[in-house]
Amino acid sequence: MRQVGHVPSLFPCYRTTDDDYLSTAPGLFPDPLMPLPDKTFFVNSDYYGSLWLTVNPQNESLPTGESSLCLRLFDVASGEMLGSLHLEIEILPGALPPQTLLHTEWLHTDCLADVYGIEVFSDAWWQAVRHFVRCAVNNGVNMILTPIFTPPLDTAIGGERTTVQLVGVTQKVNGDYQFDFSALQRWVELCREEGITTFEISHLFTQWGAHHAPKIMVHKGGQVVREFGWETDAYGQKYRDFLHAFLPVLCDWLRGKGLEKHAWFHVSDEPKISDIDVYRRASDLIRPLIGDFPVLDALSDYEFYQQGLVKNPVTASDRLEPFLSNQVPGLWTYYCCVQKLNVANRFFAQPSYRNRILGVQLYLYRITGFLHWGFNFYNSGHSLEKLDPFAVTDGRGAFPSGDLFVVYPGKDYQPVESLRLMVLREAFQDIRALQLLESLTSREHVEQLIARLAGMSITFTSYPREAEFLLELRRQVNEQLTRT
Repeated sequence: MRQVGHVPSLFPCYRTTDDDYLSTAPGLFPDPLMPLPDKTFFVNSDYYGSLWLTVNPQNESLPTGESSLCLRLFDVASGEMLGSLHLEIEILPGALPPQTLLHTEWLHTDCLADVYGIEVFSDAWWQAVRHFVRCAVNNGVNMILTPIFTPPLDTAIGGERTTVQLVGVTQKVNGDYQFDFSALQRWVELCREEGITTFEISHLFTQWGAHHAPKIMVHKGGQVVREFGWETDAYGQKYRDFLHAFLPVLCDWLRGKGLEKHAWFHVSDEPKISDIDVYRRASDLIRPLIGDFPVLDALSDYEFYQQGLVKNPVTASDRLEPFLSNQVPGLWTYYCCVQKLNVANRFFAQPSYRNRILGVQLYLYRITGFLHWGFNFYNSGHSLEKLDPFAVTDGRGAFPSGDLFVVYPGKDYQPVESLRLMVLREAFQDIRALQLLESLTSREHVEQLIARLAGMSITFTSYPREAEFLLELRRQVNEQLTRT
């Protein structure tokens, strides 16, 4: 049981919106689900708020079938019962099948170090990483951004983020490189223990065009120096030599860990069509060095795929049409701050059904994977400042509130989950329930059920703008699962 807290937003949405927003004005929004120490919470007079209850049948040892729960509220001082509520729940037999869709929400481990004031690779940092990874897995994440080098994401040109480089690099006097994978080994073991199945190797070139190298720290001449970064020409001989030395060794290490089918590489994030020639150079540079390892990148211009520059495009949800009409296999999708009109998203200012409808859409269009950049991004735009996410939720006006993170930093390095994350979890559970019903009936049966209840053909931009559709769909799916 948790209390729904409220956080401020000065920038809930862009000026251009559709009609499906709860509010377009700055204000306080319900989001963090605050733990209740000793099952107590404080309210003042005329309080309006919510408690969020999550029931885990296994933890609570609840039997299959109907159960009755009673929630009672007492005044701590007097012991007087202030109110009570009876809840009827039904535990269905069986369990949902394992999630097959790959789902990554980028974990920013530098933000954990910054917000908690702890040293990267300290015991406290590893503890925080474990807690946040566990939270992600519990909410449908099975793929993790792995910072072999500090990810070159959302960083001002010439700026840098706190170093979280998992691979140690030493350059000897003769210029040869040596690599230490001990921290990466610990990362992989930790993530696998918590349920991660697939690893994203962080981007090998800078965001928005692949013109430079990521920040790479190197032991050299008795010192640790920043050998590569914004000042590095991505196609100069120095970085080319480094990649030729590093990538084959990394790939051999990944194969040795059984990750040849469970490690994906990134080139550069969100290149534009004007960057296509630069992206081609970057892709051509790394492909011979990584062999059969898959590559995926967030990009939305079909030309990149058409020219064979990326086999696994991650396409913005409002730019999917040419990819769908051309039946691109293994298609991924994503949304971020730009996907503000008509499509699903999870801004504070949007209704929860706009968040949860994503699951039905991913199922209907057989999408292979879903990516989002902000599991816990606590910086300002371009990482110019380190922020308190309870106080500043929009990156100092850089992103609509709700785009940057779905968890908050809680006590003892434990994440505080958000209302929006709980709804997103339901979206991914919807997929699994629909897949289970399909396995017991047919694909046609499930698609017809969805269309009948929706009263329309659902697309990524057209869907019922109401919660009732999703609740009734899941009710009928559950009912059919118990009968089939």
